[in-house]
Amino acid sequence: MSNWYYTDSTPSARSNTAMLNTETPSQAHAALDQYPTAELVNVFVDDQLKAVQAVRAAGPRITAAVTAALPRMEAGGRLIYVGAGTSGRLGVLDSVELYPTFSWPHERAVALLAGGDGAMFVAVEGAEDDHEQGMADLAGVDVGPDDVVIGIAASGSTPYVLGALKTARAAGALTLGFANNPGAPVIEQAEIGILLDTGPEVVSGSTRLKAGTAQKIALNTFSSALMVRLNKVYGNLMVDLKATNAKLVRRAIRLTSFATGADEDAARATLEACGFHVKTAIVALSKQTSVEQAQALLEAARGSVRQALA
Repeated sequence: MSNWYYTDSTPSARSNTAMLNTETPSQAHAALDQYPTAELVNVFVDDQLKAVQAVRAAGPRITAAVTAALPRMEAGGRLIYVGAGTSGRLGVLDSVELYPTFSWPHERAVALLAGGDGAMFVAVEGAEDDHEQGMADLAGVDVGPDDVVIGIAASGSTPYVLGALKTARAAGALTLGFANNPGAPVIEQAEIGILLDTGPEVVSGSTRLKAGTAQKIALNTFSSALMVRLNKVYGNLMVDLKATNAKLVRRAIRLTSFATGADEDAARATLEACGFHVKTAIVALSKQTSVEQAQALLEAARGSVRQALA
């Protein structure tokens, strides 16, 4: 018997399905409520190590996802995250952080959460079970062939996510499926399925624990690697950030100074001349040229600082 099931509220449906790995009670911690507090804390922390191991095992599939997504992003496509509950909220988190970190446009990082935006803060019961709404929500953002749709579900069987993947496939978009159970529909129905096999949780079925941790690591890894391939990083420096607050202004100055050897006064002056675009400042200072010429060099190099300097 398969080890996944579609969400269904009827007792008969539940009784005819095998238990998911993520739902199976952990035999190692049957007396969890009797643990001394120090041991309880250590158990929760130590169990998170399995999340790292699960993502490491998924490395080849994440690599394939980055490789397949890159030409679509270069063609102007979007990253569209789809999920429910913890998985959906992690998708929202990944999407919104791409702008300050990599200057990735807001309109090119879309997050769809079962139950709507309000479900980010208050659980909307039953929203994840709506297959048709998943289809409709994705159709509502005009998904197209240059887009990458990222379905995220710990169970791997969330109808809302499966509905979105169906619409994405019909539109010719690249579909990625992240799930924590082997053989899950989200993995099998996506063009590139990514299994994060974290097994039973310390608190049975609470996939906000290491299943969620594995999803966070995997999404971070996928999107960050993709941004590196899109020339958002020089060496290991975050050179395409948006300096939208005092902390990020200071960071921009430090990064520019570190990359060029210029003192902080010179770095600030050049950054002020180019709207605090770190890439431009690095090229201008390194090549001792104008901001305008630095911008032209970067444009010719498709945003690559390394190629612009060469």
